[in-house]
Amino acid sequence: MSKGIDMMITKSVTFIAKEGSEAKMKELLSAMVQPSKAEKGCLFYEIFQYENERRRFMAVETWENEAALEGHKASAHYAVYKASYEPYCEDKYSDELEVLG
Repeated sequence: MSKGIDMMITKSVTFIAKEGSEAKMKELLSAMVQPSKAEKGCLFYEIFQYENERRRFMAVETWENEAALEGHKASAHYAVYKASYEPYCEDKYSDELEVLG
């Protein structure tokens, strides 16, 4: 289903840290939370670390619309994250989510 430009966007982004890089990945991802939450159009933004698989992290984020998400991707803190995470990350994938309630 194609989303309109004014529709809310919720997505999850899963990161698998390289062996031994869990602390650095946690630091980089955690640094995104407060500045992202302060952005215009951010409705929800949290980072989770799996308790049973400490190398796995998940960002769950909800944006008011496509413009808000694009603004996030243009932010200074997003640029720092994009330039920094790859050496510590074994795998990364995203999923768009449909809110059912």
